[in-house]
Amino acid sequence: MARAPLFLALLCIAVAAFAFSDGADARKMVGVYVLKKGDFSVKISNWGATIMSIVTPDSKGNLADVVLGFDTLAEYVNDTSYFGPLTGRVAQRMARGRFVLDGKVYHTYINDGKNAIHGGHRGFSKVIWTVKEYVGGGDSPYITLYYRSFDGEQGFPGDLDVYATYQLSSAYELSIRTNATALNKATPVNFLQHVYWNLGGEGSGDILGHTLQLSASRYTPMDEELLPSSGRVDPVAGTSYDFRTPTPIGARIRKVKGGSVFGYDINYVIDGEGMRKVAAARDGASGRALELWANQPAMQLYTGNFLNNTKGKDGKVYDQYGGFALETQAYPDAVNHPEFPSIIVRPGQVYKHDMLYKFSF
Repeated sequence: MARAPLFLALLCIAVAAFAFSDGADARKMVGVYVLKKGDFSVKISNWGATIMSIVTPDSKGNLADVVLGFDTLAEYVNDTSYFGPLTGRVAQRMARGRFVLDGKVYHTYINDGKNAIHGGHRGFSKVIWTVKEYVGGGDSPYITLYYRSFDGEQGFPGDLDVYATYQLSSAYELSIRTNATALNKATPVNFLQHVYWNLGGEGSGDILGHTLQLSASRYTPMDEELLPSSGRVDPVAGTSYDFRTPTPIGARIRKVKGGSVFGYDINYVIDGEGMRKVAAARDGASGRALELWANQPAMQLYTGNFLNNTKGKDGKVYDQYGGFALETQAYPDAVNHPEFPSIIVRPGQVYKHDMLYKFSF
């Protein structure tokens, strides 16, 4: 436990010493990689497979970064808000950091009160990924990252090979394709990309006026620890969680609580199966709009409830509701709820999580 701050301090120094990299010769160093297609660009770091920025036009052609984050890699190393990374091995909260698999009890690293969150204090968001391929320009810029998660890492069983490819697949579209193969032991797997969005531009104010529509007619109620302890799946109809039609995010935000504060931090069960439209958001002032498509059964809506005087990019400050996250995923704490769809991946099986972000203006 006591070694974690020392590890982060040393790693922070190491990251600060690395230059931005744009070639394969530096693919095992921590770097920033740019994907660019016309006036649409994305910056990604192999530190935590992190989306650092997405720059896109508004209805008047003005460019802005619509992703909350930091100026330097060193700040991402010490980040506790999860600005932009791919989280795992098991994203979201796990009750008491424990689960039983094939009759054996496993204990993972506790890093959220009495529970585990986003894979532990050194989950996939806090490791260096290897750059396997990188093409920054051309018709379809992309980067493929790789990480070998070892048996026992943060308490999880078995070796796991993980790949994540980020690609500008079409004009103003970012696709993310992740897969993980269990090599020698059964293990739970659940990834999510933890991007905070502000379609008016990061640091431009709150997102309460953004309209949001979700393809979700059901949700999993959460307790005070933000766990689905009841195991229920309830209809959104007649509740403040109903976004089946375009609704301002702030319209009912004072009627819901994400833990101890007002705001959304809730898991939705997405209607349908396979790759389908999950969410659509729009900022009326800029005209920017975002569609999210994914192949996962669920999605966490988080409205930046705990942002509080957080220093961001270019000296900007992010306060409560300064951004929102749309986190496609498996059901939270599924390892402890047999009534939820299983997230167990057995040796030779492959977990796949695909996302597609479509921007318009």
